[in-house]
Amino acid sequence: MLFNSFGFLVFFPIVTILFFLLPHKFRWFHLLVASCIFYMYFVPIYIIILFGTIIIDYLAGILIERSEGRRRRLFLTMSVVANVGVLAVFKYYNFFTENLNAVLVANHAAFTAPYLRMILPIGLSFHTFQAMSYTIEVFRGNQKAERHLGIYSLYVMFYPQLVAGPIERPQNILHQFHEKKTFNYDNVANGLRQMAWGLMKKSLVADRLAGVIDPIFKDPHHYSSTGLCVALFLYAFQIYCDFSGYSDIALGAAKVMGYDLMVNFNHPFRSKSVTEFWRRWHISLSTWFNDYLFNPMITSWRNGGIYAVVAALMLTFLLSGFWHGAGWKFVIFGLFHGVYVSYEFVTRKRRKKIFGKLPPGVNKRLSVVLTFLFVVYAWIFFRANTVNDAFYIAKKAPALFPELLRAVRNHKLIARELLVNMDIIGLLWSLGIIILLEWVHKIEKDGNIYLIVGRQSKALRWTIYTVSFLLIVLFGVFNSRQFIYFQFYLYEEAGNQHSNISGGGAYPVICAVGDGEQGAEAARSQ
Repeated sequence: MLFNSFGFLVFFPIVTILFFLLPHKFRWFHLLVASCIFYMYFVPIYIIILFGTIIIDYLAGILIERSEGRRRRLFLTMSVVANVGVLAVFKYYNFFTENLNAVLVANHAAFTAPYLRMILPIGLSFHTFQAMSYTIEVFRGNQKAERHLGIYSLYVMFYPQLVAGPIERPQNILHQFHEKKTFNYDNVANGLRQMAWGLMKKSLVADRLAGVIDPIFKDPHHYSSTGLCVALFLYAFQIYCDFSGYSDIALGAAKVMGYDLMVNFNHPFRSKSVTEFWRRWHISLSTWFNDYLFNPMITSWRNGGIYAVVAALMLTFLLSGFWHGAGWKFVIFGLFHGVYVSYEFVTRKRRKKIFGKLPPGVNKRLSVVLTFLFVVYAWIFFRANTVNDAFYIAKKAPALFPELLRAVRNHKLIARELLVNMDIIGLLWSLGIIILLEWVHKIEKDGNIYLIVGRQSKALRWTIYTVSFLLIVLFGVFNSRQFIYFQFYLYEEAGNQHSNISGGGAYPVICAVGDGEQGAEAARSQ
């Protein structure tokens, strides 16, 4: 079920009202059933696999807590292998098979490995990591094993953050399911305002931008460097508003019922370095990799010095990129960031000495601009449909400045370079809403916008509500467009010669890496 769908518009108030009407002892069951309905809305059979992993990790947590020495580590290993194994088979098997077969064919082998026709459970990448954090924290002694199977199941399946996070730690959310929640007007009001803000980001910004961006990425060879750079610039705001919009709706829906989820975004475009960017962007994932991969590697390799840090950074970002999707373009995306963050680490003292000579204001603004430009450029490998398209765009984009210079010298070129084959009305709308978004971010120095609105007078609040409602209704895009982190799915018929995920090759598979309504419909048709 998508947050921006009519189904959720009906689902949310019913679930929330029943939550407050029911006695506390029945609420966990109510939320678990509601979460199952929410999850099964895509493809019902997905839930069988999810329940299987829930049982494994529930038992593993108890066995880890009861055991000592090597047995504790054995049970942890079994849990991690089970979770990673499910993820590897459903998400990555066909990717590795495709590449293996390419090698076999190149070497004239007499056989090739078989592909699997299968479905990937909705949001598997997210709830796999959340489940793994539970068993790891029990192993570390930071979390007691949950004895209530229903509560543990709800920890994995809580519908607001089930499909695309945030990836919660057990210390933050498990105890909240045991606590009695009472109706609180401030929680309800702030939660609804945050949900409305998330919906505005999604419908007014992200999906509006998609109308300008998608045609360009669909056929990048048809556009000039200017057009490609416009698309990259707009995509930065599209993916931010799409994913942070989802997070706002998730956090707001939980807040209405009194549950606090972790913040997933903190104004990432204010970052003065790529390292800082990843502390502000998809925070739940970044901290997960930091806590469970990077820090343990640094601890194990503590005698390796600077080389150990660089190796740990590269491996962390490599796996982070691969987590996002089963394809070489995601691997390159991760490595690209790994190289740059490693560069920032190795040169931090030298850069501080050089840039420290600049006026503080200039230094800060220059750092923010350079970081933004790098992030925009790196997203080429995230957004492009294929690896070949990604390298074409990456090669073409730097020609923006000579192209604009030629256009300035020859005014007839301006229209051709900027406007040919582009939705100019959509482009102007996009620029306008980006300016509005940045204005909102500027006033958010005193707190989140939905909290700022809540502090205003009643008349001003209701004026803002009315204007926001009209903007969403009149200008919002409501075509049940899936969120970007849902849409890494693949549905290919045998014989197709194009793959959105791997950037080439074909295999018959429904692979909903991030999931989505269209992927679900494809699965239902099988």
